Parts: sequence; C-alpha cells; structure tokens
Amino acid sequence: MTSVATQLNLLPTRPSGTAVTLEGGSCNSSLTQDPWDFPTPLVEGYGPGASQNDVAPAGSPAQPTIPQRYRDASPEELDAMIVAAKETLGERAVVMGHFYQRDEVVKHADFIGDSFQLAQQAKAHPEADAIVFCGVHFMAETADILSQDNQSVILPNPAAGCSMADMADEESVEDCWADLMDVLGPHAVDENGQTVTDENGEPLASVIPVTYMNSSAALKAFCGRNGGIVCTSSNAQTVLEWAFKRGQRVLFFPDQHLGRNTAKAMGVPLEQMPMWNPRKELGGNTAQTLKDSRVILWHGFCSVHKRFTVGQIEKARAEYPGCTVIVHPESPMEVVDAADSSGSTDHIRKAVQAAEPGQTFAIGTEINMVNRLAAEHPEHTIFCLDPVICPCSTMYRIHPGYLAWVLEELVAGRVINQVSVSDSVAQEASVALERMLAAVPKK
Repeated sequence: MTSVATQLNLLPTRPSGTAVTLEGGSCNSSLTQDPWDFPTPLVEGYGPGASQNDVAPAGSPAQPTIPQRYRDASPEELDAMIVAAKETLGERAVVMGHFYQRDEVVKHADFIGDSFQLAQQAKAHPEADAIVFCGVHFMAETADILSQDNQSVILPNPAAGCSMADMADEESVEDCWADLMDVLGPHAVDENGQTVTDENGEPLASVIPVTYMNSSAALKAFCGRNGGIVCTSSNAQTVLEWAFKRGQRVLFFPDQHLGRNTAKAMGVPLEQMPMWNPRKELGGNTAQTLKDSRVILWHGFCSVHKRFTVGQIEKARAEYPGCTVIVHPESPMEVVDAADSSGSTDHIRKAVQAAEPGQTFAIGTEINMVNRLAAEHPEHTIFCLDPVICPCSTMYRIHPGYLAWVLEELVAGRVINQVSVSDSVAQEASVALERMLAAVPKK
C-alpha cells in the first residue's frame, strides 16, 4: 500500500515565509527555514511555523545565539557531530525525544515517547550526568523535577516553548482559585448545605486542581500544594477518577478539550462543564453555575489539534471509504465524537502497530508523528487529516544544530542551555507529579 503521508509536502506550496489561512486558523510556511534566522528575543511569536495566534508572552526564554559552525554545517556534518559526541559521552548523557520532534532529531534519541513516558524515563536513569531533552520547555522542567539533584537537564533550544502551556499562568490560576474558594468554600457540600465526606469520614474538597502536563512547573507546584495532581493524555481518565474520589469537582487546566473529552467519556454532562475565561469575572460564570459544576474547564487549547475539523473527517472517509480515523483528545469535542477513536500519541502509535496489513488511517495529530508512522508502516495507507499540515512549531525549534552544540559542549565539560527549577517549586511540583506517575491507566 502507499503511505500517503510520505507523498505530502511538509508544508503547502507557497512562497517562503507566507501564511496560509484556512478555516480554523493559519500557520506560517517558513517552518523549514533555519530556526536561528529569527530575532531574539521573540516578541511577536514563537518563530517559524507558528500559528499566527501563537504569541510568545513577555518573559519567554530567548533563543540563544548558536555558534556559526553549527549554522554552516550540512545535515551530514551535524549527524556526524552528534554521533561522535554521543559515543564519547556514553552513559553520561541520555537523549530523550518526543514523538512530535523532527526525524533528524528523533533518530538520535535514546528514548522516544509521549510526555508521560518521557517523564518516567527521566526518573529511571540516575546513571546519566545529563538528560538532553528534545521536546519543549515544560517537559524539560518536569525532567528536572523528577531527576536526581546531581543531574543536569538540557533543552537544546530554550525557546522551544508551548503556546498552550502559556495560556494558564500562575497569577491567573491563583486568582481563579481564590474566586472558587469564595464561592464554593474549601469543602464539598450537598444540596442541604451539609459537608460531604469520603468513606473514612473526611470532608471532600470542594474542588481538586488538575493540570495537564502541558503547563509550567509553577502550576504543577500549585496543584501539589492544593491537593491536586498532574495528568497526561495517556492517563487523564485515571487522574479524573482519582480526583473525584477526593473532591466534588475538578478545575482542569490549561487544555479545555482534553478535559471536556475525558469527562464526557466518563459520563459528565456538558452542562456541568462550564468554561473559565480568566479575563472575565468568575470566569464568565454565575456562582450557581460553578456550584452545579463537576469539571471547570480553563479557556486553553493546542493550536495544532484545534485545526482538525469534522469536515476533514468527512472528506477523508469520502476519499478513503472504510478508513479508520484516530485523533488526539486535544482535538475539539465534535472531532473526537466523529472519529473512530481518540487517544494519546502512544495510543495512536499502538493502534497502527496492531492493525492487520492493508488498513487506511486518517490521523489527527502532529504531522511529524504521522509521517513517521507512515514511513514505519508501509503496509498501511496513513495520512494526516489536516491538509495544511501545520506542525508543532515550537518543537521544531529543536534543530540538529542545537543538539550537536549542547552535546559537544558536554564533551568539553560544559553544561549549556540548562533548565533548572527552584527547590521550592520543585518540591511542591514533585508531589503532583508523583501522583501522576502513580495513576497508571488500566489496561
């Protein structure tokens, strides 16, 4: 069978640097350009490939100035540098790569996975002096929190951020929490105003904070000190089950879609899932709406997964009758409902691996992963739902040049582009992260 994704151009055919605007947003087609050709610090966006709505907030890490030799090196020369440095370092350095990373970076990773799997790996390799994390900033922060104190976590390009993570900042979440405590109080109450207790007679919390892995260390720390937990797309349902045993409702941030899709699949009615817009009083809700809620959803989203539509699914099924549609749960609810299944990046990967030869898959997630699955499974027809194929632009800021640079600096005994979380934040965040690691989904 033909692997459709391998026949697609990475980006639409447009003059370099122009934006392609379609229903659902736009993305910048200059992604294939060298990432160091953009101004630092970035003040108008995250750089090449970014959605035009992905504005880098003030205080975002600036892209470092990379030495000229790495800019001038050919792909083959960069590969040779990376391989040689890794051979010299041996077990002293471990390279981790997220599924969404570009192929020329992922091929050098010692471990490839989603954010949950990589968090587990960060904790599982105390023998390494350095963890080189080819992902985005919040993932490197998590690795630093979970790794040993004597280990250094390196993000090859510190400007590799996450626009979704930036949609919930610590001050806004603290303000939200204060409002919720004013309206709901600290403990759960029934319709008669009586305190609700658990099976041990302890009062249930009025609300349990749950943050998606795609958030800052500060927000993970917020959850840790307020009885909350971190989740990933792999274990979101298990985490919500954990939270509902301890509280009457959940505050879920920053991704509304993962929260909504997960809670809906668990039977929570939509009318009990109000949105919290941090720019509005009480998040745009009445006090009664909040009291009647089960899951309060933060007004955040992923720019890549937001692009997938029901129309794209209908078109895929019309052109490829019988195809299997799988989407990531960061996609809008109507897209998840229209798909055959939804799940984490690892769920998508396993579904393709387990299929009998000759299947056709229309996949709604980041294009690097879709193309990699197509290349690895030529026995299937695999393509991306989004015709514009807007990649995760911030992941793309991890260029092989940056990987070669940080590895060669390690060989020379220097640690650069290190991500460090303060001890106070790390201590509280680790509480929420350890709860996440313990929330292993049932098979």
